[in-house]
Amino acid sequence: MENYREMNWRVVRDQFRNWREDNVRRSEEVVHLWEAILESHIHKTGNEHHLILEQVILAALDISRLDIAGKCIEILSIDFPQSTRVVKFEAMRLEALQMYDEATDLLDEIIAKDETNPAPRKRKIAILKEKGKNMDVIKELSEYLKMFMSDQEAWHELCRLYLMDGDFSKAIFCMEEVLLHNPHSHLICQRIAEIRYTMGGMENIEISRTYYSQALKLNANNLRALYGLYLCCSYIANSRALGSKRKEAQKMGQWAIEKATMRMTNASNTYSNNKLITVLESTLGCLEIKSN
Repeated sequence: MENYREMNWRVVRDQFRNWREDNVRRSEEVVHLWEAILESHIHKTGNEHHLILEQVILAALDISRLDIAGKCIEILSIDFPQSTRVVKFEAMRLEALQMYDEATDLLDEIIAKDETNPAPRKRKIAILKEKGKNMDVIKELSEYLKMFMSDQEAWHELCRLYLMDGDFSKAIFCMEEVLLHNPHSHLICQRIAEIRYTMGGMENIEISRTYYSQALKLNANNLRALYGLYLCCSYIANSRALGSKRKEAQKMGQWAIEKATMRMTNASNTYSNNKLITVLESTLGCLEIKSN
């Protein structure tokens, strides 16, 4: 697509449509094709007129062509003077210009008109994040999740912020909410196990072992969960827990070592991976489980 000006506008229109249907941005190409060909033929695109304008706005914002984004937003605002969707695009343009207060005012207008619309609330959170106001981000995200509890992406982000703040209990709460929506996700179980292990203490280690075990039930090839399970068992086996608990942990830890080694061995027989296996065995040996 180097010879943009030699392309027919209908071909460009069809290409734009394909990118939209495939959910592909291709921002630089969109902007170049818009400037070279489609802008002067936009009136011929019929029902796709406004879809193309929105596509160009997002592409222009992606590559900081705010002049193009502004022109397209102006066209849309003439056709839809009361549209909250157009106002959202203008807020995004102001955000790109780092005019955060003005962008926030526009987003507040949208929220006032439609409190059930999650998009402007998420953009407000993004602005706060860009400004580095993590405590305000946590507050806004918490309020947001009271209304949109099924937004798993938001729960993940809130968990990340709590971890940065060292608030592990709240981070676990967030991941448990995600687990309710994805009870068969081994990665979520693994994440909860890792946070519990980081918190430390016998109770958290035992809970961590349970979640690592669940992660392995859901995905037996999860090497990270195997290693985590071993660490938990090593901790319990060398603690002052009851003898039966220590013996159980010792057996489980030994099983985890064997499975991890087998997993690494079966992955490949190349020299480099053999070296990795040797390093793994050496590392696990340093964490030898004692049965005393």
